Amino acid sequence: MCGRYALGIRASFVRHQLQEHDMPVEDAPDDADVRETYNFAPGNHGLVYRADVPDYGAGGGHHEREQDSEDADQEKHSASTQLEDPKETRYKLQSMKWGLIPFWTKRNPDYGTVMRTINARDDSLASKGGMWNTMKQKKRCIVIAQGFYEWLKKSGGKEKIPHYVKRKDEQLMCFAGLWDCVQYEGSNEKHYTYTIITTDSNKQLTFLHDRMPVILENGSDRIRTWLDPSKSEWSKDLQSLLKPFEGELDCYPVSRDVGKVGNNSPTFIVPVASTDNKNNIANFFSNVKKSTQGEEEKKQVNAQEEEVKDKGFAVEHEKGEARTTVNHTSTEDNAPLPAPVIEPSKLGLNRDLGSDNDDESTAEPLKRGGLKREHPSEDHGELAPAGKSLKTEPYALPTKSPEKTPNKKRRSATKNGTVKGSPAKRTGGSQKITNFYK
Repeated sequence: MCGRYALGIRASFVRHQLQEHDMPVEDAPDDADVRETYNFAPGNHGLVYRADVPDYGAGGGHHEREQDSEDADQEKHSASTQLEDPKETRYKLQSMKWGLIPFWTKRNPDYGTVMRTINARDDSLASKGGMWNTMKQKKRCIVIAQGFYEWLKKSGGKEKIPHYVKRKDEQLMCFAGLWDCVQYEGSNEKHYTYTIITTDSNKQLTFLHDRMPVILENGSDRIRTWLDPSKSEWSKDLQSLLKPFEGELDCYPVSRDVGKVGNNSPTFIVPVASTDNKNNIANFFSNVKKSTQGEEEKKQVNAQEEEVKDKGFAVEHEKGEARTTVNHTSTEDNAPLPAPVIEPSKLGLNRDLGSDNDDESTAEPLKRGGLKREHPSEDHGELAPAGKSLKTEPYALPTKSPEKTPNKKRRSATKNGTVKGSPAKRTGGSQKITNFYK
């Protein structure tokens, strides 16, 4: 139980938060001395809040194998001062390794041995003696965390779903713990380690696991009682503090990536079903749905535009809804109507009208749908007749010839039916009007 928790914040921030809850901190490690991780595992160095007592703990006597007389005198003076005046007790934050190693250990234990001491059951502290006997009396502490992880077992334990548990008010979690200091044979280095005490789960977490860490309220009398160095003997009062948390908690599934110790990400404490979680599969399908809806709307708009085009009207998208028009000659009503759209394929053209490569001067006549009267010559920059523009401008429309009247001979507007090359007869220097209409 409680084999992983989150501590992705700096030591300086923790110190500030504790002081805000009337938990004084006289000394604290540098931020670099404590690992900031959202996947805190056994063997890492975490933050421990405790009374500033000698390494052998509160009260008289000590268990150090070898100790300089000067250090011993200083520790005894510190302990006696705190016992005489409990109000002068100093508290500090300290970096310690998770996985308690008892002071009597002679050699550095292997990882499997350390894993067996990351937790201490509350009921094991109730009995006399045992491996926790010295620590529970003289070396009590608070382990700082943001929250902890627990795995929900399904399908007979074949499937494990990680859940994250935190306080509903977003405050720091203060786990009841024990600490110790060991110095291996042949070494002058001291190793500080700790364990987290567990108890029965409260009603909120019984579905998840039957055990949970002992959580003490920040800045409460329970914390001051737990850390009081003057209480150097185990008592019922101390045992009564080890009970399920009575406050409100949040518990929700999180990413399965937290199961691997080497992984670390702020998303590990974000609910899987949250919109803030980029890995949320529900968010993925939601985005797909939005994209699909957008495509459907585009299809409807395109279908409406095609329907309008089929009826011979051009669809414009410029501001002002400007539409090119031509005069309709088959009715007395001279109101302009939208120009019919001529598809490029009917003109034998290979380029699209809407292409970015088209020249505006060549695309404009098709938009207007009208006759091209004149256009600057590409060679000389002069205005060329409309009839000649077809040779140089592929987009110019041919001039519409007048409709032929059946069974009716055309009469020239410039000639009078005379033989080519023969001059017209004149009478008195003028031509009779009757000859013109013959």
